[in-house]
Amino acid sequence: MALLKQVDYGRAGVPMAPVVWGERETMDQMLWYTLLLIALTVLPVAYGAFGAIYLVSALALGGALLGGVIRMRRSKPWTGAAWWVYKYSLLYLALLFVAMVVDRKI
Repeated sequence: MALLKQVDYGRAGVPMAPVVWGERETMDQMLWYTLLLIALTVLPVAYGAFGAIYLVSALALGGALLGGVIRMRRSKPWTGAAWWVYKYSLLYLALLFVAMVVDRKI
């Protein structure tokens, strides 16, 4: 969202990532953080906290998020893809929690 509202943040003097780092570096950071997020979400499977249903869900949800971030980095203009990433990121967390519940119940 900060990418989409960077002009407003800049005018208000709020040091958000795109204002401080620029658009390209912010997108690069989003890519690295998404990769880290995917790794961290599958880590509980290695410790036996969740099983196959959660693993498949986490990988699929994370893969979709990663695909959105990559699409955003490649798009010109990138704003449409950035909106998709923003909206999906809200859904992503809710669906990941659903996968946790379903995995534990089955």
